[in-house]
Amino acid sequence: MSRIALVVGATGIVGQNLSARLVADGWVVYGLARRPRTESAGVLPVAADLLNPEALSAALAGLRPTHVFFCSWLRHATEAENCRVNSAMVRNLFHALPAPDAVEHAALTTGLKHYLGPFEAYASGTPPQTPFREDMPRLPLENFYYDQEDALYEAAQQHGFSWSVHRPHTVIGYAVGNAMNMGSTLAVYASLCKETGRPFVFPGSPMQWHGLTDLTDARQLARHLVWASTSAAGRNEAFNIVNGDVIRWKWLWPQLAAWFGLEAAPYPEEASPLTPKLAQDGELWASLSKKHGLREPDITHLASAWHTDADLGRPVECVTDMTKSRLAGFTDYCATPTAFFDLFTRMRAERLIP
Repeated sequence: MSRIALVVGATGIVGQNLSARLVADGWVVYGLARRPRTESAGVLPVAADLLNPEALSAALAGLRPTHVFFCSWLRHATEAENCRVNSAMVRNLFHALPAPDAVEHAALTTGLKHYLGPFEAYASGTPPQTPFREDMPRLPLENFYYDQEDALYEAAQQHGFSWSVHRPHTVIGYAVGNAMNMGSTLAVYASLCKETGRPFVFPGSPMQWHGLTDLTDARQLARHLVWASTSAAGRNEAFNIVNGDVIRWKWLWPQLAAWFGLEAAPYPEEASPLTPKLAQDGELWASLSKKHGLREPDITHLASAWHTDADLGRPVECVTDMTKSRLAGFTDYCATPTAFFDLFTRMRAERLIP
């Protein structure tokens, strides 16, 4: 029988790359989003708001997915509201499916805030012990990832399907208009530095500059999602998913600079966040786009400085253990510099950066 996927959040950085992978593998793929893209080859668009149960039911009428991939979330002002809204989105989806008992497996993508805490308490208090492992206990804090997980577990128990939870670190990959996109943000920052002669300064904390960390290529995450959803070893388990290498930003930063024909500026030994810098560059980016014939003049559709500042500004090291996935049979690997270079190459080819 054909495998039929419902990718929830199909326009995001995870959903876009996952959908492309599933289509390439021969799946029937439905992509759900509030404003689905129609240009994604092979993806059948489903327009729906997860917070509108009646409209969601109407949009899903007739769909019988064998696999559900939940890659969506909405950010709110407080973590209490994040918990309420994002768990409701998961519950609403499974309630709206016309035949939830036909689902074989459902996969949920969350992230390392499972170990670090939510944005409003990000890595505060006692630093979590690294490397992060899946059997570490939940933090004694409100965290919408926990509420999403609990909603998934409830639906799986009710309808008899297996589940998996996937915890990537910062995801690097192609997506336009995504709210959390470090790779695209750094590409915009580097392009502006190249255009203006500004120094290409690492914007993050001394800990991130000097310490060890890791990242997740969106294509690596897509492979992991497909693996867990189709392998007996992936059923009813939570997994970390990173590229498999570890880096120091002070090692990687000069390589990113060189790709753009820049010299990496000396690190000032303190954070210099991107948010106030890029907030002033809207008109400059529009002018640069016109000069070079780029197709996205709105800097906010490419750069999410707040998210990049949050990740690169952490005062704690972030190293993620992949032993559980390796022992279960997932052995794929991606070199982190390649994740960035492939993204930059595609953005240039599609006239998103000069």
